[in-house]
Amino acid sequence: MDNRLTPASIYELVAELGFKKYFHLGGFDATRALIDLCPINANSCIIDIGCASGKTACYLARRYGCNVIGVDILPGMVERATERARAEGVAARVEFKVGAAQELPLKDDLFDVVLGEFITGLVDDKESALSEYVRVAKPGATIGLNEATWLKVPPPQEIIRFLDRTVGFKKELFTSQGWQDLLERSGMKQIKAKTYKSASLSDPKEDIKDLVRSFPRVVSSLIRRPQFRALIRMSMAVPHNLLDYFGYGLYVGRT
Repeated sequence: MDNRLTPASIYELVAELGFKKYFHLGGFDATRALIDLCPINANSCIIDIGCASGKTACYLARRYGCNVIGVDILPGMVERATERARAEGVAARVEFKVGAAQELPLKDDLFDVVLGEFITGLVDDKESALSEYVRVAKPGATIGLNEATWLKVPPPQEIIRFLDRTVGFKKELFTSQGWQDLLERSGMKQIKAKTYKSASLSDPKEDIKDLVRSFPRVVSSLIRRPQFRALIRMSMAVPHNLLDYFGYGLYVGRT
């Protein structure tokens, strides 16, 4: 494996370690708030774009009894998500596929609800990604996004560099108005938006659970992988004012 630390290699390493937490600001509270804005029932067909370890997809299947397809660009994440679905007893209602947000491996007009959590902001061509979301959604479907959002602009250069190096967010990350404009250009209607300031980058309790659950893999990676050691060093250099500028927003509209 290449020893360079890139956003892609970070996500691949997380998949390899088997971490199961939410990889977005707001954690499960933000996921539930987003879901509450979408009309979901047992008859809903849902796609979770950038599904990571499948936590949201499996929750939806378990909570509502609906059918869910999760898509992630990393095969390792799809493997972890599939393992989770089997462990949680929802494998009959959840399917996971490898695919990119801007090239979804699915036919047109399939889904009642399209969800994405901290994925569209990582895509260089966000217009293409939104076009894909609309393409796979049924007419009148709901598209709901939880996306990284600039709370204040312009952000300091050290924050831009930190986010670019660690998770792949660049200066092109949108403000709330920028996200709403993108949804409108994609043809969406009845758009609702709300932004949030986060108290922390992640939930310490979930971090501890992941470290305990994956302790042998973590120790092995610390020994064998310069990438992992570099990631730990980088995580200790978070700009002190990061969360004054970097937050998240919930954006929901109809096709």
